[in-house]
Amino acid sequence: MPSSSSVSGSRGSITRRAVLGAAVALPLAACSAGTDTAAGRAPAPVSSPESSEKPTRPQRHDRLHELERDYGARLGVYALATGSGAVVEHRADERFAFCSTFKGLAAAAVLQRNPSSHVDTVLTFTEADLLSSSFVTREHVASGMTIGQLCDAAVRYSDGTAGNLLVRDLGGPGEFTAFLREIGDEVTRMDRPEPELTEAKPGDPRDTTSPRAIGTDYQGIVLGDVLPEDKRGFLRDLLERNTTGDERIRAGVPEGWTVADKTGTGSYGTMNDIGIGWPPSGEPLVIAIMSSKADPDSDYDQKLIADATEYVVTALT
Repeated sequence: MPSSSSVSGSRGSITRRAVLGAAVALPLAACSAGTDTAAGRAPAPVSSPESSEKPTRPQRHDRLHELERDYGARLGVYALATGSGAVVEHRADERFAFCSTFKGLAAAAVLQRNPSSHVDTVLTFTEADLLSSSFVTREHVASGMTIGQLCDAAVRYSDGTAGNLLVRDLGGPGEFTAFLREIGDEVTRMDRPEPELTEAKPGDPRDTTSPRAIGTDYQGIVLGDVLPEDKRGFLRDLLERNTTGDERIRAGVPEGWTVADKTGTGSYGTMNDIGIGWPPSGEPLVIAIMSSKADPDSDYDQKLIADATEYVVTALT
């Protein structure tokens, strides 16, 4: 695919940790094929006789091209400085398999579509529902788990069964995709549950998104008004206490930043991290970094995500 990089030029942050604490013991309270239309780009400014300025051209981010060569990967980046509106883009509208990054969005969809009391609802499941990534749910087959506990397991521990159960509660992959259309995402589509969605075969549009689309989704659920304040605070707390992202975006931001993120990993070296980063002072950055390789059995190097993060933070702050 052709490569493209650019910089161009919000939303404020919200109250932290709202009303709910650790969600494992919490009482709080995805396929019809989606369109392949990518998010639109703003037209380049047109020069006029009154102005000697030339039209703005996309800026090539040589560092991101270097990272692609160094790691043998295709890299997609969309990062937004919410205060200034400045953006770093590199393959921002190309499709990548989203893998487990869907779990934060699935939790948001369940929270948005139900009353607060729904988090106390217990879902039951069987051994047949367990996956290799069912680190939390395998301990609760006999008792089942509440929606609140499933949100915690899916978001913080990337538990595959928990993610599938949240999508099942929505009504399936088609309903997950419908939720995304409702919040303005015309790109992301979910077709299959885990583990099939981690197949990540190049050129297969199933279970894919773009860095711009999913980054904008996370901006909406964490910083925007997709969720009411209490539910938004609950989800942000889970994303901030994510246990799977220490070597990705979190490793690329400066010391003292707060990060709320969701990782995703699949075949073909697919490795993603989508999140919001708050500096000690100033407005947050939206950071969506996605990557893939040509070989289905390619190795992973999480430093690719950390290095890309370090670059975009330097470019935007």
